[in-house]
Amino acid sequence: MRKKFNYNFLSKRNLWISISAIFVFLSIGSLVTQGLQLGTDFSGGASVSIEFPNSVEAESVRTMLVGTRFESAKLQTIGIGKEVLLKVAPDFLEESKDDIKTDIEEIMTDGKVVFIDMVGPQISSELTEDGILALIYALGGILIYVMVRFTSKFAFGAVLAVVHDIVVSLGIFSMLRLEFDLTVLAAFLAVIGYSLNDTIVVFDRVRENFKTSRSEVSSEVIINLSINQTLSRTLVTSGTTLVVVFALFLLGGDMIKNFSIALGFGVIVGTYSSIYVAGSTLMFLELSRDDFLSDEQNTEDV
Repeated sequence: MRKKFNYNFLSKRNLWISISAIFVFLSIGSLVTQGLQLGTDFSGGASVSIEFPNSVEAESVRTMLVGTRFESAKLQTIGIGKEVLLKVAPDFLEESKDDIKTDIEEIMTDGKVVFIDMVGPQISSELTEDGILALIYALGGILIYVMVRFTSKFAFGAVLAVVHDIVVSLGIFSMLRLEFDLTVLAAFLAVIGYSLNDTIVVFDRVRENFKTSRSEVSSEVIINLSINQTLSRTLVTSGTTLVVVFALFLLGGDMIKNFSIALGFGVIVGTYSSIYVAGSTLMFLELSRDDFLSDEQNTEDV
């Protein structure tokens, strides 16, 4: 009979927590010193969609813009390459759409401007505020949900794991100078749900094992057993998700490239935190059988 896999994930919990703390501090440092490379959704500016009769390379379009006032604009190809999205600075907001369209079509004789979307300072600030509120509401909802379903120690562990994932993922975007726009924000919100789901699966098994194990079994053994029991599910789910994310990165085009990068990093960091950060946090909070006695007593009373 094959022996079941049972790795002691918590034996070096101080090391893993230290590594996580280093990544968090590096991420915060990058966010404070460099900040995020905000897209036009949050910084303001104009997005110009240009359609070509045949597929074009982004570099060839960039060459056309050299020496013009659009030289510093950001480029993204859409679909099969017949459409290019040009993102220009907020300075262009003072001009009319017709003037921008005329200038671009003079530079790109084969291109036709399909639409121009302008995001002013007021709209960009509202989007920034809404994005921050969305993250705060998500974390608040997680805290309430886990406290109702489990205990306050579980809630703190879940929120800490999710905050860890978001801070590190944001730090990666800051260090790599990747553009942060609404699609990336959507990816981070998805990461919150993904990370929470992984953590809840582990926590649910921890709770059940505490209720069914003998009283002399230590908390470390129970928590470690729970992580091992859910490990195959965690790795299979993360692996299949990463395959899809990788396909999006390769085939999805420039429009969703940063979305797939954010989702990919988020899944990797979330998988790590559900195994090492969440379980280690429960140990530092001294989770024990006593935390579940009230639940058992309530069940007996009913």
